[in-house]
Amino acid sequence: MKDFFKAMGSGDKQALLSLVTEDIEWIVPGEDWPLAGTHRGHAGLASVLQKSKEDVEMTYPKPPRICGAGDRVLVVGVATGKIKATNRAFKDEWVFDITVRNGKLTRIQEYIDTQALARASETVV
Repeated sequence: MKDFFKAMGSGDKQALLSLVTEDIEWIVPGEDWPLAGTHRGHAGLASVLQKSKEDVEMTYPKPPRICGAGDRVLVVGVATGKIKATNRAFKDEWVFDITVRNGKLTRIQEYIDTQALARASETVV
């Protein structure tokens, strides 16, 4: 898990892909913000990472807490940042529910503050 989050923080796409299965499923809840949706496989993961890089500035002010049992891991953290298109800031307290198979991540279900992210994505007219 630590290697995965380190690779995410540094934007190291190849390191991330080496830590997940070919059939990875990453579920980002919500609507009306750039990263929402279900992203499947290495192509889906690469696509959402690219979209994240283009559309969102994000920092993680402190390391996440990691708790695991068997093939399930819960990771709890906070992200702050802004949506580039609107220049609006957000704070997102999140939990990732991660399934691991043969030492690789196979499914990630995010539980995030979708309202804060959707508000930051709204265009003010």
